[in-house]
Amino acid sequence: MSEDGDTSQQGESPEVDVQVPPRDPGAPFVVGIDRDAVVRRREVVRTVERRGAWITLAIGVVGIVAAIYALLAFRGSGMWPFAILLILAMIPLVLSTVMVYRLQAERQQWYASNELQPVAMRMSLKGLELACDGAAYPVVLQWHAVRGFRQQKLLGQYVLDLDLVPGVSATTAGVRGLDQAPVRSVVKPNPLLRPTGLFLVKALDQPVHIIDEAMKHFSGGTAQVRR
Repeated sequence: MSEDGDTSQQGESPEVDVQVPPRDPGAPFVVGIDRDAVVRRREVVRTVERRGAWITLAIGVVGIVAAIYALLAFRGSGMWPFAILLILAMIPLVLSTVMVYRLQAERQQWYASNELQPVAMRMSLKGLELACDGAAYPVVLQWHAVRGFRQQKLLGQYVLDLDLVPGVSATTAGVRGLDQAPVRSVVKPNPLLRPTGLFLVKALDQPVHIIDEAMKHFSGGTAQVRR
């Protein structure tokens, strides 16, 4: 082949394999995942969670120290009930730091013993299957339990957060996998920590608008991607 031909081919944009919602109602719609992007995101999530944990720990320690100081400095002034209440209010902040580090240790152990799943999600008429990073098995949801995804920008990157119907929990009929700790940490994150998102948009091999079309197709219009 001539050098001119090679140059013209190099200048062309690479083709992207984009699916569309299948015409066959029985064929599932599969969204794959970029391994390198997920690995990089894991480090970002780990850093953010640790930063948030240390901030809440600092607030908790400062509150407890202030309460103890008040008890000692103003002994007999009748402030002890307020000091005790302040200590009790700060204890959950301290415990949340322990929970974050325990969750991260469990995740790292899971990462070391399990390969990253190549599929992020599957959609079919039966429902939605999600491979949450760090979870031992996929989350399975029937369409009546799902409102779709929320796309938002966190930490400078767009992510998809799972949007469940209010009241849906791990014990809801047709729901499987929501009780796993890695799933709870992203689906219903600790309010003291900034959410990190379920899926990084740029790690998915299908664009958001195609995922939105597929979700509407299989759910009968009840679920969609909200921006």
